[in-house]
Amino acid sequence: MLHPWRCNHGTTLALALELGLVEICLMHPLDVVKTRFQIQRNKSDPSSYKGLGDCFKKIYRSEGLLGFYKGILPPILAETPKRAVKFFTFEQYKKLLTPLSLPPALVFAIAGLGSGLTEAIVVNPFEVVKVRLQANRDAFAQQPSTIAQARHIIRTEGLGLRGLNKGLSATLGRHGVFNMVYFGFYFNVKNAFPINKDAKLEFLRKFVIGLASGTLASIINIPFDVAKSRIQGPQPEPGVIKYRSCWRTIITVYKEEGFLALYKGLLPKIMRLGPGGAVMLLVYEYSYAWLQKNW
Repeated sequence: MLHPWRCNHGTTLALALELGLVEICLMHPLDVVKTRFQIQRNKSDPSSYKGLGDCFKKIYRSEGLLGFYKGILPPILAETPKRAVKFFTFEQYKKLLTPLSLPPALVFAIAGLGSGLTEAIVVNPFEVVKVRLQANRDAFAQQPSTIAQARHIIRTEGLGLRGLNKGLSATLGRHGVFNMVYFGFYFNVKNAFPINKDAKLEFLRKFVIGLASGTLASIINIPFDVAKSRIQGPQPEPGVIKYRSCWRTIITVYKEEGFLALYKGLLPKIMRLGPGGAVMLLVYEYSYAWLQKNW
């Protein structure tokens, strides 16, 4: 069996990409469900989802098994550049901050924030296409392909902040806050506890801290995620843009639907990004340690 702490350079890079693709394929149904909850406004509507189980049941009945995989191509296409940008820029921001003699806790948090903001710029066009596809309730075979959807957005709305880059401010908030908490919590908590000499127990220690990091980051950043889904998804009235900027959308959702509406889709988000975030950090950690030792 191949253990993360025994991988060579080529294996760790291949493993990182492989785990990313596996995570998307396994967890994408939760992302579809999360988006459906976040764009849902009226609970009294008979077609609305009453809970997690009800959402899974209704999607399966009306859209089939493939309905859970709507919009899966954009995240697959964005996976490699997304991960490369996330971890590469995190290290670069750390290097830039080191000469400033800031507390380590602050360095990790600021570097995480910077990496998240950079990552958001790269992934936002993919997110716009993904959300449009996920919001479509037609049967999988009846909805447009990823390429057709992207072309339609570009043709009708353009490439700017009202088109393929719609919701950029909310995506910046979502990824910036997530990575700030994600990296900041993980490295500060990990460094506060002694390293375990047993490799398997050390792996478990890091996994638990990574799981907590992904979960906490998901809880804190979800209002930005809800705003992003509202801005990038279908508007309540065709032809009328209700959700425009990030903060205005958050305020509108809060005023019209209450505080808890800003946490729609939290459970499927945690179910996906808690364990997924832990695995991603572990692959990064062991890969980076090997490179530092051997290069």
